[in-house]
Amino acid sequence: MRPAEAAPATPDAESDTFEVAERGTVFLDEIGEMSAVMQVKLLRVLQERRFRRVGGLEELQADIRIVAATNQDLTRLIAEGRFREDLFYRINVIPISLPPLRDRREDIPLLAEHFVVKYNEQMGKEISGISHQAMELLVRYEWPGNIRELENVMERAVALEPTPTILADGLPVTVRGDAPRVTAVLPDGLPESGFDLEAHVKEIERGYIAEALKRAGGVQVKAAELLGMSFRSFRYYVKKYNLR
Repeated sequence: MRPAEAAPATPDAESDTFEVAERGTVFLDEIGEMSAVMQVKLLRVLQERRFRRVGGLEELQADIRIVAATNQDLTRLIAEGRFREDLFYRINVIPISLPPLRDRREDIPLLAEHFVVKYNEQMGKEISGISHQAMELLVRYEWPGNIRELENVMERAVALEPTPTILADGLPVTVRGDAPRVTAVLPDGLPESGFDLEAHVKEIERGYIAEALKRAGGVQVKAAELLGMSFRSFRYYVKKYNLR
């Protein structure tokens, strides 16, 4: 059996991938982002086990296994009319829920070391490992961007590290936690009736994200730099607070 073939959710790439992966596995990443047209085409392949080449008329047999992944709630997308319910039941045969990286911190050292090896090979570097202090910071960080954010951080660290070991100073300020502090204006005192601290903090957080976007003219990369955040982290908070 052929190894899994990764396929972007585009019609042109999809039929080619199905043919290459005959008697193998096709991995569809971020299936929740798939367009309505593509959902119909994929459903047809899964139901009839047949497909056509791009621009072709002949129907070919599709003897493949589909593995799909998403970080979205597909049941919510179904309720919103953005994902087909019949397709969901076709692909949801054996669901596997993978917790976010912050809930399985024991995986972080293994993944970080894997990415060091990967980017050593790609960049021709000879990084031998990760310092104890740097690894503690990696394990402590919340990773809102999950494994993709971790890979991005390690790629950057390998590229910029001048010594044989990844040091704490080579990690982004968001991971180190030593970004420049902003002086907060505190109230004169706690109200007699108390208040919702968590909601207050979220309101302040949302305000800074929105202000950074405004100053950066809507360019998220620039806005993230203003707040000393990685782009993936910033994008996470933009989605969290439904900002545009």
